[in-house]
Amino acid sequence: MTSQHFSAHARRRPARSSLGVAHVDNRHDEEFTVVGNHLAQHPDLSLTAIGLAVHIQSLPTGSLVGIKVLAAKFPEGETRIAAGLRELEKHGYLSRTKERLPSGRIVTRTTSYNQPQARTTGRTTTPSPRREPTPDPKEPEQPGPAPSAPHSVPDTPDLPVHRTARDVLAGLRTRDPRLHLAEHDVRRLAPAVVTWLERGVAPDDVQRTLSSGLPREGVRHPARFLAHRLTALLPPPFDPGLPESARPDPLQNCDGCDRAFRSPRPGRCRDCRPVAVAA
Repeated sequence: MTSQHFSAHARRRPARSSLGVAHVDNRHDEEFTVVGNHLAQHPDLSLTAIGLAVHIQSLPTGSLVGIKVLAAKFPEGETRIAAGLRELEKHGYLSRTKERLPSGRIVTRTTSYNQPQARTTGRTTTPSPRREPTPDPKEPEQPGPAPSAPHSVPDTPDLPVHRTARDVLAGLRTRDPRLHLAEHDVRRLAPAVVTWLERGVAPDDVQRTLSSGLPREGVRHPARFLAHRLTALLPPPFDPGLPESARPDPLQNCDGCDRAFRSPRPGRCRDCRPVAVAA
């Protein structure tokens, strides 16, 4: 665990701003923790992960930081907290190792780093800007492939419906950080989302259907998982000429398990109805 810092240099900045946030900074003389901007403004970490890192760094050495302990303190729940801890491990702010005690009991040792830790050397490092490799002077420079070539992602039209489909996929990470997609995956899956939109499903309903009822063990490959759901849960084509009685029921969000199901009115899905009756 990292220890608390008991002194910090005051940093002066304007209290007022014509645009954006205004700051009122007061000097902390006790009970504070110094956090680097590389963490507070990390471009790839979710807010849940950043908040967990700040909280863990503020704790004294020896504090318990298991998933159940943290879930008892905060409203995010065990699933989101577990996902946040995995993010911190991935980016070098946390490490968790299994250790067998002399009694035979296996415990988890957690180490928090206030600087991102190199996964291979074990030394404290600071992220450095990425440098492009320089060509060998002995070999003639060859033109590089087009940006889309490594992923073989076809160019998608820039029509409003395609932009909406890409926004739907990119916005899934705000519903659950486990559904974070790379840009090439967003473009590859966008045509499937367009099919949903053309069949009369609202963008919010698409997001709700794709993000609800995620497996408890997590999502190892978000792009593959979403590709399967986009195919398996695809609603039938909507025919405006059909009488109202022949049209499929609209998608509803189950009040019990938060899964999407079709019903003429809101309520609970088939699996949750017996629970509601028994209650």
